[in-house]
Amino acid sequence: MLSVTDHCLRSRNYVNVIVAGKQLAPQWLTMEQAIKHCTAGIGIWEFASNDKGSDPDVVMACCGDVPTLETLAAVELLHKHVPELKIRVINVVDLMKLQPTREHPHGLSDLEFDALFTIDKPIIFAFHGYPWLIHRLTYRRTGHGNLHVRGFKEEGSTTTPFDMVVMNELDRFSLVNDVIDRVPHLASKAAYAKQALRDKLLEHKQYVAKYGDDMPEIANWKWNQDSTGKRRTSTGGDNV
Repeated sequence: MLSVTDHCLRSRNYVNVIVAGKQLAPQWLTMEQAIKHCTAGIGIWEFASNDKGSDPDVVMACCGDVPTLETLAAVELLHKHVPELKIRVINVVDLMKLQPTREHPHGLSDLEFDALFTIDKPIIFAFHGYPWLIHRLTYRRTGHGNLHVRGFKEEGSTTTPFDMVVMNELDRFSLVNDVIDRVPHLASKAAYAKQALRDKLLEHKQYVAKYGDDMPEIANWKWNQDSTGKRRTSTGGDNV
């Protein structure tokens, strides 16, 4: 968040709107990394990806604080349950990057977009707004048919933060299930993983009904793996 504020304060001839929550938020990048990332508006997060030097099996994209957290939690689960899976994590700060350059000055060229998202791999996109917006921004792209967006479906009422995410199927378990269903060679190999995820969702529902709060392993989750699945020390810095 600091890097976004820094960008807004330094800009001229712009109308900037900053929306910030009052709750503590994870810090995914250092300040230097965050400034570069926010300036670019979109990019691969290498610390969460493990496809460098090869083609990814799946692209996991995210935009927004909660979708980013849930995507990274899903990636960690995939590292655990399907360690051989090649995952590319893309974080989007500037949604206009999804449009072609001919439609918006911030847009990516078709070659740049295809290099990031590929033209033939499944893309699981977690978004903090309505899914149709992402589809509208990308409908001209080559790989649009491979794009599957998880976003706000106007589900939920007064409940816990994570339960609201579950109701909109934007949670880490739903994202992992999506990956298993969309990556062809995983369907038959990940039956036990799908069952474990289903059981976790049931456990979550029971816990919320009994205690009126999210399970500690959900509420206190922190990213602690590097791109190879080894444990790593979390890095302080900017929240993107």
